[in-house]
Amino acid sequence: MSIWFVPRDAAARSMGADAVALALEGRGETVIRNGSRGMLWMEPLVERAESRHGARVGWANMTAAQIEAGLPDEQSTQYVGVVEEIDYLARQNRWIYERVGVTDPIDPEDYLAHGGLSGLKNALAMSGSDVVQAVTDSGLRGRGGAGFPAGIKWRTVADQSPAPHAGESPSAAAHKYICVNADEGDSGTFADRMLMEGDPFCLLEGMTIAAHAVGADRGLVYLRSEYPDAIATLQAAIWIAREQGWLGEGILGSELNFDVEIRVGAGSYVCGEETAMLESLEGRRGMVRAKPPLPAIKGLFGTPTVINNVLTIASVPSILARGAEAYAALGQERSLGTQVFQLAGNIAHGGIVETAFGITARALVADFGGGTRSGRPIRAVQLGGPLGAYLPDDKLDVAMTYEALAEAGGMIGHGGIVVFDETVNMAEQARFAMDFCVEESCGKCTPCRIGAVRGVETIDKIRAGQDVAGNTALLRDLCDVMTQGSLCAMGGLTPNPVLSAINQFPEDFQSPVIATG
Repeated sequence: MSIWFVPRDAAARSMGADAVALALEGRGETVIRNGSRGMLWMEPLVERAESRHGARVGWANMTAAQIEAGLPDEQSTQYVGVVEEIDYLARQNRWIYERVGVTDPIDPEDYLAHGGLSGLKNALAMSGSDVVQAVTDSGLRGRGGAGFPAGIKWRTVADQSPAPHAGESPSAAAHKYICVNADEGDSGTFADRMLMEGDPFCLLEGMTIAAHAVGADRGLVYLRSEYPDAIATLQAAIWIAREQGWLGEGILGSELNFDVEIRVGAGSYVCGEETAMLESLEGRRGMVRAKPPLPAIKGLFGTPTVINNVLTIASVPSILARGAEAYAALGQERSLGTQVFQLAGNIAHGGIVETAFGITARALVADFGGGTRSGRPIRAVQLGGPLGAYLPDDKLDVAMTYEALAEAGGMIGHGGIVVFDETVNMAEQARFAMDFCVEESCGKCTPCRIGAVRGVETIDKIRAGQDVAGNTALLRDLCDVMTQGSLCAMGGLTPNPVLSAINQFPEDFQSPVIATG
């Protein structure tokens, strides 16, 4: 009997995947709920195989009504052939996402059958110091935006002694923490969510490797409340991992004791900044801390703490399984390994693309993404989330590396790519960036708290045609103050989209579009 695979990812469920699965079960078929392959324009993508690990063929955009009318065959217009051979997938280089869309996310046997725990087993056979060196040699950098080398951060934590919680007796139990920032708040990003819903054991394995490397005994995942499916799937995976001996005491028969908990955030964008996240985890309002001390030295509850993004930690199992040299062989310059790019906005083929650093923005948007969904010409692409710069169509041949994008005035950030066609008004987008900062600022520093409000007011005056030259000069000065004076990247990077809009699309700031008051 055939086996049918139906995604349980939130995006697929929003398109009716649950009803499709029930319809297949109603016909007596065997159904496995897998993650999404990341080709979101095809969801629900239903796959069929003759055995659990056999080659799969697929049908895009299936509905429950179609299943109830009869099982799909290869004559259907929705038939896409062998899924692994679809060009969009075949051209990728999946290290982080190697199991996403393939396995049942909460089946431990499926995880092991597809290479799960290979990295952890290799790590446990090494000293913690050697694991840190392997991560350093791989060239892995933080995937949350700043791109700080993961190995250096881990080495700093490893060199610290465990500490009791701040305010406790010096004789109290001492700890080190592994904190994963899953507060994925950038517009057009969804890679963290898809990883946690599609391969949660990978995240837990990466955290456990990190714990062994630096001598940590506790782990926390800070997960935003807007991701209920990710919360439920990751929690189920934690319970199963404990039952399997992958978390808890004496992991896999070793001396490592390490456990993981989920903490749910309230949706504050600024809590994506590591110290604001720590404040929230400690039960306070999420506000940015001044540094030093660095969290690696004095982090959660005053203990040495590793803080990494989901994709950073999820990169670690494959690095330890396949080798640091193989990972470092991918990419360019100091941008090594793979990045998970997320294609969103006005784009024909939105979804996930994991490939080595160095691919151009145009290749991602045009070749993988298929251009705009509207069919109109591309006018602007925002790279790196709501604080990233806008690039015009004629500058999309830039390589997607930290170095090349910095030279072009952009940033990779979390890998989000949002596409706009020729109908977009870039003065309106500049206003959105400032208004976003108004809404999401923690309010601790004046340049961000007040500067963003004044920025919105100034852009409104420009759009109303009031002293356009003078107010544009004032806006540039304001952006400089925010860049130089803000305590964190919230205010410091908000000028990026504003200035790129002014510099690349000056015509949109010349014609009044709203009436004066």
